[in-house]
Amino acid sequence: MTQESISVPESRTETSPQPASRKKPGFLGIGIIALLLLVGAAMAFALRLGERRALANETEVLAVPSVIVIQPKLESPEQGLVLPSSLEAYTQSPIYARTNGYVARWYKDIGSHVEKGQLLADIDTPEVDQQLQQARAARSQAEAQMNLAKTSADRWETLRKMDAVAQQEADERSSGYTQGQAALASAAANVRRLEQTESFKHIYAPFSGVITRRNTDIGALINAGNSGSNQELFVVAKINPIRVYVDVPEIYAPSVRPGLSATIELPAFPGQHFSGSVARTAESIDPTTRTLRTEIDVPNNDGKLFPGSYAQAHIGVKVATTRMSVPVNALLFRAEGPRAAVVGADGKVHLKAVVIGRDYGTDVEILSGIDPSESIVLNPSDSLEEGQPVHATREGNHS
Repeated sequence: MTQESISVPESRTETSPQPASRKKPGFLGIGIIALLLLVGAAMAFALRLGERRALANETEVLAVPSVIVIQPKLESPEQGLVLPSSLEAYTQSPIYARTNGYVARWYKDIGSHVEKGQLLADIDTPEVDQQLQQARAARSQAEAQMNLAKTSADRWETLRKMDAVAQQEADERSSGYTQGQAALASAAANVRRLEQTESFKHIYAPFSGVITRRNTDIGALINAGNSGSNQELFVVAKINPIRVYVDVPEIYAPSVRPGLSATIELPAFPGQHFSGSVARTAESIDPTTRTLRTEIDVPNNDGKLFPGSYAQAHIGVKVATTRMSVPVNALLFRAEGPRAAVVGADGKVHLKAVVIGRDYGTDVEILSGIDPSESIVLNPSDSLEEGQPVHATREGNHS
């Protein structure tokens, strides 16, 4: 019995821990579920945070405008200038009357070719003729008085040598002779003046050329000088060679020098070119137009070129500066002047003032303000501002 009573407690002692071992798997499952919930919550939070960041990034990207950029197109340093020009006579002179009278007859009309010294018209000058006759009579009178004074002076000088008269009287007679000489000289000068005035009754051509205008007719009253109506009797022009005046832009002025070959073409002669050369320049830039006045002399042996005509002048020049062009839609035209929106290395817009040269239609020449290597925004928005960040895409690389 003693052994049995001892064995019973031992068996109870061995079986008593079994209920505790059955509870451990429950706590472990709860811990795993809690851990999974925490991981899921963290993942959901991270996902929402990522979505918010992506949305913020997308909003920021959409806030930065995308632009297409181009580079200026370089132009050839050798430029054939085509500029408007006007033709003028090599020498042109209006012919005025130098005496008063009436037109007696004229011998040359418009279009007549004349030689230097050829008679153009005659003027009837009755008043001048009468004045000349009167002057000649006065000269004869002065000459007679001088001769009488000379005879008297010689006689009194002889008497003075014989001591028959006083020296005072001899001096008076000598002075009278001197006064007579002066009076004769004055009368002779007046005759020469009127003779020269009367010679102006004949109108002569001052140089060889063509009559381009006649503003008088037979019987017309003529006033000396260039006042009054119809003051110009004729206009004579020398048209061989003919002068062609053209205003060269300042950027090309250093390349234009006398002797440079040039050609002109006129609407009246399509397809024809008339060759000439630069004769001279003004050597000064017009501050109003910023151009250099240039003269081209063109031979006109056959007289086909008329003064006053409009022509296109072609001048081949070499440009010392870098020439470039951009499309018209690459510029901003604002109150402060034309601007080019340039995208810098920092990805920001920089508005640069530019100087525009010639207009080619869809493109314009840029004289200064930008470099050929810079990227210019094509079709820039009016809302672009200095320092604004943009996404730049090269033309042709965008979708």
